[in-house]
Amino acid sequence: MRTMERLHRFTLLVAYQLTLMAGILLLPVALLTERFGFRLPIDRAVTGLKQRYERTV
Repeated sequence: MRTMERLHRFTLLVAYQLTLMAGILLLPVALLTERFGFRLPIDRAVTGLKQRYERTV
């Protein structure tokens, strides 16, 4: 069971880091779309993954 917990924690960490990277890379697109009244929900994805990861630590 310990191995599965580590794998789960590692998977959440990788997903969280990839979401952060996507948020940084999409920042110019997010700024452009916000001018037209559309907002990208990257912040919700980052926050959700961060909370899930912190619950496993």
